[in-house]
Amino acid sequence: MKIITSTLLLCSLAFSSCHTDDSSKALLEKSEKQLSMLRTAALNEHKNPRTLTKDGHIHWIQSSYDWTEGFWPGTCWMLYEHTNDKKWKEAAEASQQLFESHKDLTTDHDLGFIFNNSYGKAYRITKEERYKQVLLDAARALSTRFNDTVGCIQSWDVDHGWQAERGWKFPVIIDNMMNLEMLFEASNITGDSSYRKIAVAHANTTMANHFRPDGSSFHVVDYDLETGKVAHQITAQGYSDESAWARGQAWALYGYTMCYRYTKDKKYLDFAEKIAAFILNHPNYPEDGVPYWDFDAPNIPNEIRDASSGAILASALLELSSYTDDKYLASAQHILDSLASDTYTAKTGENGNFILKHSVGSIPHGNEIDVPLNYADYYYIEALSRLKERGL
Repeated sequence: MKIITSTLLLCSLAFSSCHTDDSSKALLEKSEKQLSMLRTAALNEHKNPRTLTKDGHIHWIQSSYDWTEGFWPGTCWMLYEHTNDKKWKEAAEASQQLFESHKDLTTDHDLGFIFNNSYGKAYRITKEERYKQVLLDAARALSTRFNDTVGCIQSWDVDHGWQAERGWKFPVIIDNMMNLEMLFEASNITGDSSYRKIAVAHANTTMANHFRPDGSSFHVVDYDLETGKVAHQITAQGYSDESAWARGQAWALYGYTMCYRYTKDKKYLDFAEKIAAFILNHPNYPEDGVPYWDFDAPNIPNEIRDASSGAILASALLELSSYTDDKYLASAQHILDSLASDTYTAKTGENGNFILKHSVGSIPHGNEIDVPLNYADYYYIEALSRLKERGL
């Protein structure tokens, strides 16, 4: 196995040194111990942690909108469900209250990431009405970004920032598949099918226009607002327009597996399997199952890994395996074995008290390179929780 460390030096390790025989329960207990220290710091700061700065300090999310702000409370809710320790419920409630007012924002697509992963989990676990209402408010706000002509939810606004400089009109990113879960949930909760119809339309349009014949996905598709036709197929965070950005492929796999969960439409299951085949059979898919940041990065194997992509893949493959007679269970466990090893899991008290090392935000933007990320930990905990549900 080969990885790039924070100093970008290549380390050669035997894969056997990364294997762990710990059960999901044991790994959750180890993770809970590490995150307990981060919980204390977050409560003291009255802020949510996102990553580490270049000088090794915790980067705290400020009061302004941040697409990652729902992952920390979501992680706390999962740990509460695992431990039944009220300290995690208290931490989850305190952290999600910091951004509750964002539920009505109509200027970004990431309300699903934020509110389904926090208030959605809160409602599922506690059945408290106050959480349900916040979730439904966020679903209504997200629905306003759907365009009938295009058949998609718009990702970024293009009237400011670096997006405006690209000349895009209606950009849709593959990440947006993850926000559909909140819409499906809203229909299930209310009986209002309009949310589900938007989610299905977005999934179908994305399936038609975001993917290449081999099952790999473009990161961004820009649409013509007047005709609804594809204007550009491009990238913002991958190596090139024609490359397969690793986290984008993970979002796609997770998204279509989730769509099958809610619809039982076999075309989504078949499509998820096509995406899985692209990932798992790719010549640049590494031995330990933790992807390089882009499957087509030019200097593989001397490229940075992305543990966040690995964690998302593991969680998605676990769900996909439940629909396919455990076809992908071994692949998911293999990734989790690697993530649980000393190569990717920090020693207790290190790494700013985040669990996983070696994740990547956006290399083209020079942001969050080879650092811990709150969403890497979130999907790692989710994957372990799914494995625990199977008694493994």
